[in-house]
Amino acid sequence: MRSVTVKLLLLCAFFVTSVVCVAQTTKEPESPLAKEADAVYPKIEPLYIDIHEHPELSGHEVQTAAKMAARLRALGYDVTEHVGGTGVVALMRNGAGPTVMLRTELDALPVHEKTGLPYASTVRTKDDSGADVWVAHACGHDAHMASLIGTATIMAQTKSEWHGTLMLIAQPAEETITGAEAMIKDGLFTRFPKPDIGLALHTGNTLPAGMVGYIPGFAYAAADSLRVTIYGKGGHGAHPEATVDPIVIAARTITTLQTIIAREITPGDPSVITVGYIHGGTKNNIIPDSVEMGITVRSYSEPTREHLLSSIARIVKAEAEAGNSPKPPTIEHYETTPAVYNDPKLSERLVPVLEKALGAQNVKQVPPQMVSEDYAYYVEAGVPSFYFALGAADPVKFAEAQKDHTQLPSNHSPLYAPDVEPTLKTGVEAEVALLRSVLGGR
Repeated sequence: MRSVTVKLLLLCAFFVTSVVCVAQTTKEPESPLAKEADAVYPKIEPLYIDIHEHPELSGHEVQTAAKMAARLRALGYDVTEHVGGTGVVALMRNGAGPTVMLRTELDALPVHEKTGLPYASTVRTKDDSGADVWVAHACGHDAHMASLIGTATIMAQTKSEWHGTLMLIAQPAEETITGAEAMIKDGLFTRFPKPDIGLALHTGNTLPAGMVGYIPGFAYAAADSLRVTIYGKGGHGAHPEATVDPIVIAARTITTLQTIIAREITPGDPSVITVGYIHGGTKNNIIPDSVEMGITVRSYSEPTREHLLSSIARIVKAEAEAGNSPKPPTIEHYETTPAVYNDPKLSERLVPVLEKALGAQNVKQVPPQMVSEDYAYYVEAGVPSFYFALGAADPVKFAEAQKDHTQLPSNHSPLYAPDVEPTLKTGVEAEVALLRSVLGGR
């Protein structure tokens, strides 16, 4: 009986080993493009870690820009620094053909990183208002930069596979939606060739690492930042009859603003009005002279955008008057960017390129988002574009979150951190495949 058992065990072991061997021999071979990304990865991972560990705020990306410029110059690109502030423009001319722009961002956020990574940011600095803030790459721009350098490396090493002009942009101040406009005003499309096509990506935990998402048409919303000040007449909290309370006026204003979306905008027309902060008063028994509110407004179409802004102004002024405010409120429109629009024909052309490079199962159409991106200024300047999403979530954690109906940390979270290796490699593969396609290569 024992010998029979041993024979059965040996037979099972042989069968399992055979199955494993067959599975290994029938595994789909790695593509040439994936091998190129593998080869460049050891060069870009240290760059990613360095940039992640040493973030800089919007408009102050001096060291980050210098690192990008040095890498691109070493690869043979014609590099110009200090475009629109700390912006970097790198050109590689490779014969006749189109000019194609690939853009990344340089800046980080005033966020206290809590990922626990060994290379987590510990940077603290003063922001433009003089406040002491933590700084972290909580939005993935470090991954964008590392991917771009990997892509730039491969494109420089394989010039026989494409022709035209490759234009690489490292843009400052995306988080304050001011950097793209600043670069354009500084001659981005006059001092340098105007691109025939623009490309860009953004990481996020809405897809697992190894996947990309695309959105034909409107992809990211227009954004408008408003600073509203409502004036009152200060005094003792025990004698409100001798005052005009701006906090009460502000409270009524916030409530009434919500009726714009609910009662003035066509259902299904994506729109958002959010009051992100309200500052007023110093003590519980003192009625202040004024209250300040910060509002963000999101929309897609220009008519809807104009309607939202006009209605906000109307309601703010009306509530102040109804509350007997001693003077009209002020409304400061201090940040703005249009919506990002992906050219539908370009999307139709490039989605099959991604499917071929990454596998059709790894390319997915995703819904538009209400977040904003000042890449929209390049589109508005006449550059047909394809802006796509790069999955950054750990696939196991992503699957668990889907199963449990929970949310992984989003961009701007102190806990946001991409699954680095597959994210960067997929970013490089996607960018190289797209560039070779639009620059007349394979």
